[in-house]
Amino acid sequence: MIDQERIARAVREILFAIGDDPDREGLLDTPQRVARMYAELFGGLHQDPRQHTQKFFKENYNEIVLVRDISFNSTCEHHLMPFTGNVHIGYIPDGRVIGLSKLARVVEVISHRPQVQERMTEEIAQLLYSELRAKSVAVVVEAVHTCMTVRGVKKPGSICVTSALRGGFLKDPSSRAEIFSLINKR
Repeated sequence: MIDQERIARAVREILFAIGDDPDREGLLDTPQRVARMYAELFGGLHQDPRQHTQKFFKENYNEIVLVRDISFNSTCEHHLMPFTGNVHIGYIPDGRVIGLSKLARVVEVISHRPQVQERMTEEIAQLLYSELRAKSVAVVVEAVHTCMTVRGVKKPGSICVTSALRGGFLKDPSSRAEIFSLINKR
């Protein structure tokens, strides 16, 4: 599990290292606050997202199911800075569907880990494809990375888009065009 006391000690050391006084009034509780924040932000490391994919409903439905704009917050593993955005998940069932909120719960667990967006996109797609046993799965992630917008090159407004396709969405150009058309429809 997450060792909050160790995090608090490390944050205190960081405050010393940047030349501030962790014992001044405004910073007294900061190490503990940061430790609690990290426990929240990285809680997905200690959760199995498959727990949210265990209940299905039998349905004779074989067209696209799409949930757009599932908001998320994650942390870039390169600078430990936030990246935030939306995940769009589409799938074509094969005799069974999952509750729509379960898709958002999978995103929530997977996003609460230090990572890169490309891996997050792949993990969501692969997990849903294998767990749903769907004919097709598409995952598109759109995110703003603060490691690019507030530091380094400082390019606010830039958005990173990644996608991962499985099954028919990967193999069939018309299915691929249809899912991207639905995702991009505003």
